Amino acid sequence: MLQYKDFEPGKKAFVFELDNVLYPERDYLLQVYYLFSNFIEYSEGTPPSADLTAFFKTAYSHHGDEGIFDRAKEAFGLDEKYRVNFERLYYTARLPLKLLLYKEVLQLLQDIVVDRKQVFLITNGTPGIQLNKIRQIEWNGLEQYLKVYYAEEVKLKPEPDVLTYILNEQGLQRRDVVIVGATTIDEEFAAACGIDYLNVDEFL
Repeated sequence: MLQYKDFEPGKKAFVFELDNVLYPERDYLLQVYYLFSNFIEYSEGTPPSADLTAFFKTAYSHHGDEGIFDRAKEAFGLDEKYRVNFERLYYTARLPLKLLLYKEVLQLLQDIVVDRKQVFLITNGTPGIQLNKIRQIEWNGLEQYLKVYYAEEVKLKPEPDVLTYILNEQGLQRRDVVIVGATTIDEEFAAACGIDYLNVDEFL
């Protein structure tokens, strides 16, 4: 398992994606499903929120988040009018539980900050949804050291434009930077940028 001390000492900046890199996205989505299930039970009386929540959890584990409302609609006969409520929750959900960073990533971030290196978050997700997640993460004081960029506002990864913008803005060279990600898009992004890449799994 890698640690901060394993990085080249000359690195000046570290770039992270958000979902499944800093924290498990599942922790956010399952709470969105829970809140929606409670809303449906309150509004319609049926199905019981526990049953709908359990369905969402199973559907997510097998198929992921995409199309999950349609699966629930078909299984429980949900009214189409509730789609807008479901989709709005991604942007507005106030979670019952704070989102927790992976403990190894928390340690990594703390070590980076103590060593006075820069931390950038470049996320490909929808800005409004990602901001709602960021606001509900337990940062342990690290939020003041984090600069957040939404790739959608420049050009989505793996296109290198957003990183090029950061390098110019911060006066950094490509050799100064490391990208930590979790997907092939992150890996392709690093390759397109000509920047060193590590998969977060190497720290977990």
